[in-house]
Amino acid sequence: MPISLNGLDGEFQRLLSQTLNQCEAEGVEMVPYFGIRTPFEQGKLWRQSRSTSQIQAKIDDLNAKGAPFLAHCIASVGPQHGPPVTNAVPGLSWHQWGEAMDCYWLRNGKAEWDTEVGGSRNGYKVYAFVASQAGLFAGGHWQSFKDWPHVQKRKAGSPSLALTEINRVMEIRFG
Repeated sequence: MPISLNGLDGEFQRLLSQTLNQCEAEGVEMVPYFGIRTPFEQGKLWRQSRSTSQIQAKIDDLNAKGAPFLAHCIASVGPQHGPPVTNAVPGLSWHQWGEAMDCYWLRNGKAEWDTEVGGSRNGYKVYAFVASQAGLFAGGHWQSFKDWPHVQKRKAGSPSLALTEINRVMEIRFG
């Protein structure tokens, strides 16, 4: 079931709606499934595929840099298993700022995750192209760690605020 676009940054919501409508006009149905993500959800995804020592080193680093809430978001979610999903720790993903969305391609009534099926008419490739034309930035166009379901409002990989300020904002919004 698709999620609502409510709560997203207003400009991003408008550009995303435009993108989804244009994809549909081109015969590609993209279904939103992950918009605003709490820093705790981000912590779960970030922990996947990382070793205990990597996780503890990041928690220690965040605490040392004055971001105890962000460290707590990683520490409190417990062990997570699965493939790498994100390199962004809590607060450093545009999902926490309402400026990113993940969508899956609905093909023949089912979620299609294959980014190669359909060649140039692959839903993810159409989506990335249309999103870029609308002024959004598509994870499928990133040089490394391609994230085909992901689009975001800004080119920057993460907010350029000081980590202490990100920590403050995240604790106010999600703490």
